[in-house]
Amino acid sequence: MSQRSGEDAGDVRFLADRMLGTLTRYLRFMGYDTMSANALSRGNTREDTVLLEIARESGRILLTRDRELARRGGDAALFIRSEEVIEQVRQLVETGYVVPEIRMSRCSLCNTRLRPATQKEIRETPYAPRESPGTDFFWCTGCRKLYWMGSHGRHMIRRLQEIG
Repeated sequence: MSQRSGEDAGDVRFLADRMLGTLTRYLRFMGYDTMSANALSRGNTREDTVLLEIARESGRILLTRDRELARRGGDAALFIRSEEVIEQVRQLVETGYVVPEIRMSRCSLCNTRLRPATQKEIRETPYAPRESPGTDFFWCTGCRKLYWMGSHGRHMIRRLQEIG
Protein backbone atom coordinates (compact mmCIF):
# COMPACT_ATOMS: atom_id res chain seq x y z
CA MET A 1 0.00 0.00 0.00
CA SER A 2 1.66 3.14 -1.15
CA GLN A 3 0.61 6.73 -1.07
CA ARG A 4 0.25 8.59 -4.33
CA SER A 5 -0.29 12.32 -4.26
CA GLY A 6 -2.97 14.25 -5.98
CA GLU A 7 -4.41 11.76 -8.46
CA ASP A 8 -7.92 10.40 -8.46
CA ALA A 9 -8.65 6.71 -8.65
CA GLY A 10 -10.35 5.62 -11.84
CA ASP A 11 -13.88 6.19 -13.05
CA VAL A 12 -15.94 4.41 -10.40
CA ARG A 13 -17.97 6.79 -8.25
CA PHE A 14 -19.93 6.03 -5.11
CA LEU A 15 -22.89 7.24 -3.07
CA ALA A 16 -22.75 6.02 0.54
CA ASP A 17 -25.73 5.83 2.86
CA ARG A 18 -25.76 7.44 6.31
CA MET A 19 -24.43 4.27 8.00
CA LEU A 20 -21.14 4.38 6.08
CA GLY A 21 -19.48 7.63 7.20
CA THR A 22 -16.10 6.08 8.01
CA LEU A 23 -16.05 4.12 4.74
CA THR A 24 -16.88 7.37 2.92
CA ARG A 25 -13.79 9.05 4.41
CA TYR A 26 -11.57 6.06 3.54
CA LEU A 27 -12.83 6.04 -0.05
CA ARG A 28 -12.16 9.76 -0.38
CA PHE A 29 -8.62 9.33 1.00
CA MET A 30 -8.18 6.55 -1.57
CA GLY A 31 -9.15 9.02 -4.29
CA TYR A 32 -12.67 7.83 -5.03
CA ASP A 33 -15.38 10.37 -5.77
CA THR A 34 -17.77 9.47 -2.94
CA MET A 35 -20.94 11.37 -2.25
CA SER A 36 -22.49 10.90 1.19
CA ALA A 37 -26.17 10.71 2.09
CA ASN A 38 -25.18 12.80 5.13
CA ALA A 39 -25.08 15.78 2.74
CA LEU A 40 -28.85 15.43 2.26
CA SER A 41 -31.39 17.02 4.59
CA ARG A 42 -32.49 14.70 7.38
CA GLY A 43 -36.04 13.58 7.86
CA ASN A 44 -37.05 12.90 4.27
CA THR A 45 -39.29 9.82 4.43
CA ARG A 46 -38.42 9.15 0.77
CA GLU A 47 -34.65 9.21 1.33
CA ASP A 48 -34.10 5.66 0.05
CA THR A 49 -35.89 6.52 -3.20
CA VAL A 50 -33.91 9.77 -3.47
CA LEU A 51 -30.63 7.86 -2.99
CA LEU A 52 -31.58 5.40 -5.74
CA GLU A 53 -32.45 8.28 -8.07
CA ILE A 54 -29.19 10.10 -7.35
CA ALA A 55 -27.17 6.92 -7.91
CA ARG A 56 -28.86 6.17 -11.23
CA GLU A 57 -28.81 9.76 -12.52
CA SER A 58 -25.18 10.38 -11.59
CA GLY A 59 -23.80 6.94 -12.49
CA ARG A 60 -22.78 6.19 -8.91
CA ILE A 61 -22.80 2.87 -7.11
CA LEU A 62 -24.96 3.09 -4.00
CA LEU A 63 -23.19 1.56 -1.00
CA THR A 64 -25.56 0.62 1.80
CA ARG A 65 -25.92 -1.46 4.96
CA ASP A 66 -29.67 -1.74 4.23
CA ARG A 67 -30.43 -5.07 2.51
CA GLU A 68 -33.77 -3.93 1.14
CA LEU A 69 -32.31 -0.74 -0.30
CA ALA A 70 -29.50 -2.74 -1.95
CA ARG A 71 -32.08 -5.16 -3.40
CA ARG A 72 -34.11 -2.24 -4.80
CA GLY A 73 -30.97 -0.75 -6.33
CA GLY A 74 -30.10 -3.90 -8.27
CA ASP A 75 -26.84 -3.55 -10.19
CA ALA A 76 -26.59 0.11 -9.14
CA ALA A 77 -26.25 -0.81 -5.44
CA LEU A 78 -24.06 -2.94 -3.22
CA PHE A 79 -24.99 -4.29 0.20
CA ILE A 80 -22.04 -3.77 2.56
CA ARG A 81 -21.96 -6.80 4.85
CA SER A 82 -19.65 -5.72 7.67
CA GLU A 83 -19.85 -2.93 10.21
CA GLU A 84 -16.02 -2.74 10.36
CA VAL A 85 -14.39 -0.34 7.88
CA ILE A 86 -11.45 -2.54 6.85
CA GLU A 87 -13.83 -5.41 6.09
CA GLN A 88 -15.95 -2.94 4.10
CA VAL A 89 -12.92 -1.87 2.05
CA ARG A 90 -11.94 -5.54 1.64
CA GLN A 91 -15.40 -6.26 0.17
CA LEU A 92 -14.97 -3.40 -2.31
CA VAL A 93 -11.50 -4.70 -3.25
CA GLU A 94 -12.88 -8.22 -3.74
CA THR A 95 -15.67 -6.91 -5.99
CA GLY A 96 -13.04 -5.10 -8.08
CA TYR A 97 -14.36 -1.61 -7.33
CA VAL A 98 -11.33 -0.20 -5.47
CA VAL A 99 -7.59 -0.47 -5.08
CA PRO A 100 -6.64 0.05 -1.39
CA GLU A 101 -4.14 2.86 -1.81
CA ILE A 102 -4.06 6.32 -0.21
CA ARG A 103 -4.02 9.01 -2.90
CA MET A 104 -4.68 12.29 -1.03
CA SER A 105 -6.67 13.68 -3.95
CA ARG A 106 -10.10 14.31 -2.34
CA CYS A 107 -11.21 16.12 0.78
CA SER A 108 -12.35 13.61 3.38
CA LEU A 109 -15.03 16.04 4.58
CA CYS A 110 -16.63 17.46 1.44
CA ASN A 111 -15.29 15.31 -1.45
CA THR A 112 -13.79 18.30 -3.30
CA ARG A 113 -10.72 17.49 -5.39
CA LEU A 114 -7.57 18.62 -3.54
CA ARG A 115 -4.85 20.74 -5.12
CA PRO A 116 -1.29 21.43 -3.96
CA ALA A 117 -1.32 23.95 -1.11
CA THR A 118 0.44 27.28 -1.45
CA GLN A 119 3.12 28.34 1.02
CA LYS A 120 0.73 31.03 2.27
CA GLU A 121 -2.03 28.47 2.97
CA ILE A 122 0.42 26.24 4.84
CA ARG A 123 1.83 29.16 6.82
CA GLU A 124 -1.62 30.50 7.75
CA THR A 125 -3.03 27.14 8.87
CA PRO A 126 -2.63 26.97 12.66
CA TYR A 127 -2.60 23.16 12.81
CA ALA A 128 0.05 22.71 10.08
CA PRO A 129 3.31 21.15 11.24
CA ARG A 130 6.06 23.78 11.37
CA GLU A 131 9.01 21.52 10.67
CA SER A 132 8.13 19.29 7.74
CA PRO A 133 10.88 19.12 5.11
CA GLY A 134 9.88 17.02 2.10
CA THR A 135 6.20 16.92 3.06
CA ASP A 136 3.59 17.45 0.36
CA PHE A 137 0.62 19.58 1.41
CA PHE A 138 -2.79 19.66 -0.24
CA TRP A 139 -5.61 22.20 0.04
CA CYS A 140 -9.37 21.83 -0.16
CA THR A 141 -10.89 24.89 -1.78
CA GLY A 142 -14.33 23.72 -0.63
CA CYS A 143 -13.88 23.68 3.14
CA ARG A 144 -10.43 25.35 3.28
CA LYS A 145 -8.75 22.41 5.02
CA LEU A 146 -5.05 21.54 4.77
CA TYR A 147 -3.98 17.91 4.27
CA TRP A 148 -0.62 16.14 4.44
CA MET A 149 0.57 12.60 5.06
CA GLY A 150 0.95 12.59 8.81
CA SER A 151 0.41 9.99 11.50
CA HIS A 152 -3.29 9.64 10.64
CA GLY A 153 -2.49 8.85 7.00
CA ARG A 154 0.26 6.42 7.97
CA HIS A 155 -2.22 4.69 10.32
CA MET A 156 -4.69 4.36 7.43
CA ILE A 157 -1.99 2.86 5.20
CA ARG A 158 -1.18 0.28 7.91
CA ARG A 159 -4.90 -0.54 8.26
CA LEU A 160 -5.27 -0.97 4.51
CA GLN A 161 -2.27 -3.31 4.50
CA GLU A 162 -4.42 -5.71 6.59
CA ILE A 163 -6.38 -6.37 3.42
CA GLY A 164 -3.33 -8.05 1.90
